Amino acid sequence: MLANNLANASTGGYKSDREFYNLYVAAEASDDNGNSMPDQQPLIEKHWIDYTQGVLHQTSNPLDAALDGSGFFSVNGPNGTLYTRNGSFRVNASGVLVSSDGYPLRTVAGATVQLNSQNPIKIDADGTVEQDGQAVGQLAVLDFADHAAINKQGLNYFVNVDPKLAPQASTAVVHQGHLEDSNVAAPELAVRLISVMRQFESLQKAVSIATDMNKSAIEEVAKVNG
Repeated sequence: MLANNLANASTGGYKSDREFYNLYVAAEASDDNGNSMPDQQPLIEKHWIDYTQGVLHQTSNPLDAALDGSGFFSVNGPNGTLYTRNGSFRVNASGVLVSSDGYPLRTVAGATVQLNSQNPIKIDADGTVEQDGQAVGQLAVLDFADHAAINKQGLNYFVNVDPKLAPQASTAVVHQGHLEDSNVAAPELAVRLISVMRQFESLQKAVSIATDMNKSAIEEVAKVNG
């Protein structure tokens, strides 16, 4: 998980994964009165996604757009609607506004944004796309009342895993000519990754020592019996 976060430190709009810990005590780790002993061990129970806002940086590319606030751009994925914070858009050969992976952007009306010329476009704060002074569609910027209803799909997309919870209109502001940076704190992750590696090495060494001790004990028993 840490390595994947670090690898996506420069991925636009990426949201980092984090872990949720809980304390567990083995049945034998208690005194005669059933009270837990102080040797409780923290274990990773599940992971969660950190949706905190990433820093917006200016690109001056009119096809770039960033969201300031909670919400997602909506695209037509290969198997249904997908959601993303990555606003690095482009125009495909058919003149349709698509994501960096070629998925058409969805509008509030459920259509796609069809551009009629190579002229520059304007994207308003509410997601309305204009070209040659005419509105050609309003980007569907949606959000979920409970983010537990969405999971990561891959390629920096999210998918709704709870069909009972429909997305709703977002209050996020669209900034044209900007992109949102990943919310990954690379220096912190690098330190944590080194710490995990050292813990792994320590445990590996402990297992090796225990194995050597068992081997020595078996050899000594063999000598006595001999």
